[in-house]
Amino acid sequence: MGDSWVNSAERIGADLHLELSGPGGRRAALIRALRDAVREGRLAPDTRLPPYRSLAADLGVARNTVADAYAELVAEGWLTARQGSGTRVAERTDPLRPAERTPVATPARARGPLHDLRQGTPDASAFPRTVWLASYKRALQQAPNEVFGPGDPAGRRELREALTEYLARARGVRTEPERIVICSGFAHALRLLFTPGGVLRGPLAVEAYGLGFHRELLAAAGVRTVPLPLDEDGARVGGLGRERAVLLTPAHQFPTGGPLHATRRTAVVDWARARGAVVLEDDYDGEFRYDRKPVGAVQGLDPERVIYLGSVSKSLSPALRLGWMVLPRRYVDGVLAAKGEREAWASVADQLSLADFLASGAYDRHVRRMRQRYRGRRDRLVAALAAQAPHIEVTGVAAGLHAVLRLPPGTERSTVKAAAWQGIALDGLAAFRHPETDMTAADGLVVGYATPSEHAYGAALDALCGVLPPGARRGPASR
Repeated sequence: MGDSWVNSAERIGADLHLELSGPGGRRAALIRALRDAVREGRLAPDTRLPPYRSLAADLGVARNTVADAYAELVAEGWLTARQGSGTRVAERTDPLRPAERTPVATPARARGPLHDLRQGTPDASAFPRTVWLASYKRALQQAPNEVFGPGDPAGRRELREALTEYLARARGVRTEPERIVICSGFAHALRLLFTPGGVLRGPLAVEAYGLGFHRELLAAAGVRTVPLPLDEDGARVGGLGRERAVLLTPAHQFPTGGPLHATRRTAVVDWARARGAVVLEDDYDGEFRYDRKPVGAVQGLDPERVIYLGSVSKSLSPALRLGWMVLPRRYVDGVLAAKGEREAWASVADQLSLADFLASGAYDRHVRRMRQRYRGRRDRLVAALAAQAPHIEVTGVAAGLHAVLRLPPGTERSTVKAAAWQGIALDGLAAFRHPETDMTAADGLVVGYATPSEHAYGAALDALCGVLPPGARRGPASR
């Protein structure tokens, strides 16, 4: 087969004929044709190639085919890809070979992305500096002298009292200050719970999709994790057996989205009672809900069978390093013993500031404001996809700070690769898949819409839509 490609001078500077033929499919044929054009001098050094969307349209091939071809030729040294200058023909010292000294461009993730659509962080520009500073000053002015001496490993009582009131009101958590232990975030909580000889032991059941970092942390502590498959109602907790504990994200499954169905919430608590086990509830973004009634904490069903884990990493900032554990009574002493040295404690000044921030109502006001902002971001993402990529299904958007874009089978890897070369940082679903699960894999992107600043968000959405695979059937539906 043969295809001619004719470009206007403003796009490439000269007419060019590409012959797409030979073995290996269209990607391999395009790589050969471009390589031959460079080798034969028909594409001169420093010639700027067209955006891969334009070339794909001219040739009648998929955008990912062109993106993969460009990436391969960059890796070989025939082309260069630099931020702000596009993809160009590399300078050569030998007319038959690419320059050995030509620097190979690194993906955007390695050099700092143009558009950061990774999940997990809030909009840093929205941190409430003025109000937080007021709480900080007020907290220090009112603090007794003993605050600045050795303290309580459970954390400042002022913060534990404020959390008791807030969590009961906002999340339906049933507790008292004596059962709350302040920590430096979710990962710190896991380390305290699963220290060798600590309060919990494996095996630990986990959702089939989740953060690999948490699995690695647990593995380093000698904890074996057993994956639970997921469906439209969340984790299939009916598959729980002889595990000693289960870790769930019941308010908004991470990363696929959707709450744990009410019958499964009851079932997992019943399992914990019958087995003498415990449920670990990761409420990582439960405050950000948009299109559904509030989903309360599973902990409210049985405070003695559920460990509730939360932090301000999504609501305020991960830089504060403030989190909490709401524990069954029997675990409090063991966790405090594991916490041990004061060096592992969160800053007392930050604890007091957060206590004031909660008690003054500033935290509620901030969360309401950010909920409105993130809902607007979510709506803009959905609208952009509807306008520019209507064949792509977006799911998991009723709550949280990220969405899942369902891709046609077999396109996830090439789409993530194309995004990286275009300066877009994001993750594919495969990055979160438990290596031992037998759950059927689905192609998709996990897109965080909270991180970009307001002025950069529109460009990030346009760039995202530009790397998505062309029209194809949708993937399986999900809540």
